[in-house]
Amino acid sequence: MTTVDDLKQKRDHKALPHLEQYAPVWIVSETVYEEEESIQFHVLFQHNLHGWINRRYRYDGFNNTLYHKGQTQLSEDDALEYMLANPYVEANVNDIPNSYGG
Repeated sequence: MTTVDDLKQKRDHKALPHLEQYAPVWIVSETVYEEEESIQFHVLFQHNLHGWINRRYRYDGFNNTLYHKGQTQLSEDDALEYMLANPYVEANVNDIPNSYGG
């Protein structure tokens, strides 16, 4: 069975390349399901068209698959409390041309 640290490492390997286009990105919450070898987590980022987005993902460690499970918009005031923490994905540039495609 995979340990929690191994599962998070596998999640990061799969999720980081996808989430880099939205950087900076903060993890808002995460729940580890050890018996299912999966992690459900919410991330926060600023979308160029839709403003602040709280998006939910589920990483399936057994199948090494990242699932998008929906999103909601947040006000800037609500997003501010999460932005005080260090981001999960840091950005060198505030916006990446041709991003936000997926």
